Amino acid sequence: MKITSSAFQHHQQIPRKYSCDGQNINPPLVFVDVPQAARSLVLIVDDPDAPRGTWVHWLVYNIPPDVREVKEHSAPRGGIEGMTSSGKPGYAGPCPPSGTHRYFFKLYALDAMLGFDRPQRVDTKMVEERMKDHILEQAELVGLYSRS
Repeated sequence: MKITSSAFQHHQQIPRKYSCDGQNINPPLVFVDVPQAARSLVLIVDDPDAPRGTWVHWLVYNIPPDVREVKEHSAPRGGIEGMTSSGKPGYAGPCPPSGTHRYFFKLYALDAMLGFDRPQRVDTKMVEERMKDHILEQAELVGLYSRS
């Protein structure tokens, strides 16, 4: 399985457009070779270089396994956006206080859908706990961003 973007290459600079310094919209993404047995996909975008620990920029779970593309400035079709570290759902682009940070776009193929009592309040810790025994495959795309 693989996750790619036409906006930037693996370990290359994320364009300003997709950051807090630009339009703060998500870049286009493509999912390749999703396992046939997948029942759902999870997308987590985070920054492990944040000063106070890993900062979650986007969380989308229960994405239908037939989704192969996420268009620029849109959420994955059919997925549920969970809470980010900013305390609200939706994409929040790179916005490091200083230096160059790494942004991990992580895609997980699961053998199950994830159920939650209050889907609007789900965060990454909850998703990671529920999905840990259901991961079929995972892939990541790492982008870099530094503020000028």
